[in-house]
Amino acid sequence: MVTTFFKSLKKDTISGFVVFLVAVPLCLGIASASGLTSPFPALISGIIGGIVVGLISKSSTSVSGPAAGLSLIIASSIKDLGPFEIFLLAVVIAGGIQVLMGILRMGIIANYFPSSVVRGLLASIGLVLIIKEIPHFVGYDDDKKLEFAAHIFSKHLYLDIWHALNHIHYGALVIGIICIAIMILWNNIKFLKKLPIPAPVIVIILGTIIGLLMEGGPEWALGSKHLVDVPVSKSFKEFSGFFVSPDFSKIMLPEVWIVGLTIAVVASLETLLNIEAVDKLDRHSRNTPQSRELIAQGIGNITAGLLGGIPVTSVVVRGSINISSGAETKKSTIIHGILILGVVALFPFILNLIPLSALAAVLIMTGYKLAKPKLFVDAFQAGWGQFLPFLVTVIAILGTDLLIGISIGLGLGIIFVLRNDIKSALKINSEKHYNEEVERLVLPQVASFINKAKMREILNGVPANSKIIIDASYTKYIDGDILEVIRNFKTIMAPEKKISLSLIGFKNKYGLNDEIRHAHVMTKELQELLTPKEVLGVLMEGNKRFVTGSKIDKNISDQMNVTSTDGQHPLAVILSCIDSRTTTELIFDLGMGDVFSIRIAGNVVNEDIIASMEFACKIAGAKLIVVLGHSECGAIKGACDNLDMGNLGKLFSKIKPAIEAEYATRQDRNSGNALYVKNVTRLNVHHNIFHIAENSSVLGEMIAKGEVGIIGGIYDIKTGEVKFTPMYQSQTIMA
Repeated sequence: MVTTFFKSLKKDTISGFVVFLVAVPLCLGIASASGLTSPFPALISGIIGGIVVGLISKSSTSVSGPAAGLSLIIASSIKDLGPFEIFLLAVVIAGGIQVLMGILRMGIIANYFPSSVVRGLLASIGLVLIIKEIPHFVGYDDDKKLEFAAHIFSKHLYLDIWHALNHIHYGALVIGIICIAIMILWNNIKFLKKLPIPAPVIVIILGTIIGLLMEGGPEWALGSKHLVDVPVSKSFKEFSGFFVSPDFSKIMLPEVWIVGLTIAVVASLETLLNIEAVDKLDRHSRNTPQSRELIAQGIGNITAGLLGGIPVTSVVVRGSINISSGAETKKSTIIHGILILGVVALFPFILNLIPLSALAAVLIMTGYKLAKPKLFVDAFQAGWGQFLPFLVTVIAILGTDLLIGISIGLGLGIIFVLRNDIKSALKINSEKHYNEEVERLVLPQVASFINKAKMREILNGVPANSKIIIDASYTKYIDGDILEVIRNFKTIMAPEKKISLSLIGFKNKYGLNDEIRHAHVMTKELQELLTPKEVLGVLMEGNKRFVTGSKIDKNISDQMNVTSTDGQHPLAVILSCIDSRTTTELIFDLGMGDVFSIRIAGNVVNEDIIASMEFACKIAGAKLIVVLGHSECGAIKGACDNLDMGNLGKLFSKIKPAIEAEYATRQDRNSGNALYVKNVTRLNVHHNIFHIAENSSVLGEMIAKGEVGIIGGIYDIKTGEVKFTPMYQSQTIMA
């Protein structure tokens, strides 16, 4: 365990350092976007997001801190509440609400967001990153003159891009281009990918060195506005003065609670969506406990409010950089927080040497990974139900903001879910019950009002004089609108069109009783009508359903009730091996009361078995005898190897006639010869068919008269297919 700790510590330290390098300028940018007069509240939140949330959270890769999605709420809340200390009180309240939400296990709400919306969130954040970093990449870093909205419907976007491109600082641009080129090479050259140091670290170090070397040239030299700008404190007293406490005297103000609730809801939603998005990027496919994450974020926000910080959430950008830098555990998150604290408190001048264009290059490449063209292609290939919510989420987030965009994408996703539910929740299947066609309408687990129109359409389309089963066996809830449609069909439409209706699974619920007219059981009348050839057809069709996976939906409890009342009237008697893979009811897709099943090793015959067959056919009315062998039969192999132990020798002696009749194989007459075993299996079935007919005068007479058929078959344990082979006298062949 200690070895594992230190093994991951190396990777986590590197990734924590990379995230730290990116987190500091992000904190500064969010401080500006939030309308703060000092960047220190955002840096406090970066530290708390790394250390406090990192220690409590069980996420291995998510990184928390101040988030751009909350910047507008922060700015408007500070403006509405007045003094910053009152806003801090709202942050503390928001944290308390989040802790309560976590205790109440409300984190599951994230499970109800479609994956297409989450992927749209990732892609849109990637595009926003790219757009937002263009000015810093080309060296236009005068934020006071540049509004630079990422909204695609904003006129500022195109004007600001044009404005930035017309104010290029070539020193910054060269650094940005070199940094991106290095990262592209790093991701595509094998030996570079194997190096222990990730590309972003090299990029930041190299970009800083190039920036320092450019100081000699007036046109290419970087000014202070092109570099990271962290506030510098000259003493511990000055540093501690950056911290501010909330004003608890205003705790009874309704507007404070409203802001607190707003921050809690928005921050929680953003966190839950972000951790889901980050979990999708995790190379180890680990899942973050959502409710525990809400508790961690809540404690983080309580701490932030008490120390003078702005709200924190899980941040996709930092999490994705953390993962791409090789993070293994949450130690990387904690390390990044410690680094922010140490450098901001002790060595802020070091950070102030880093060119913003180098950081922009890292963020642009991160944005590309989140919004690469393949993501759009994959979404399109997944179908319109996935692609439209994905695309609309991307456009809506770029055109408005994060929360509005997610809401629009979620709304469209819900529409597609409802549309698909209406189309697929109700299904009607055509089933052949022995010699009659029956339609089965299967209700979903929840039959709600949204299924009403489809339900009415299906029932209106049922042909006259047909048979239909409405099956609610798997339904937990039936809406009153659905019950009304069923009652109208039962009392009006079905009698008028002479439709025979069965109701299954209602069991006195919702005012409807089960009325079973078409339970999938063999009746005496139907048994008498079937011929041996028709019975064979039933078995063949059942085996075909078994092989294709389209088995008839049977209600075993109803079959049990009907057969216990009306008695048994099986259509066939099947002699098969005891092999656990040869259950005849499954192989032929049969139900309770359909067949007599006789099982014995090697499907051999003795007097008791013949007597049982006589009962099945003469007394109980079965129309077909099937002797069913199967591939890879252990009893056949044992007989081929002359195995003799206990009573097995006596049983294997009944297979000897088949072995003696096998003349095709001249060598390797043992279980190691697959062809030899196959031939003996077939001949064993052949021998037992003759043995049955010739040693039972009762069955022999019924076979001669055509009252009963007899046939052999071989079941393939690999494919599930039964191949029937006519093996007796011509007048009894069931071809």
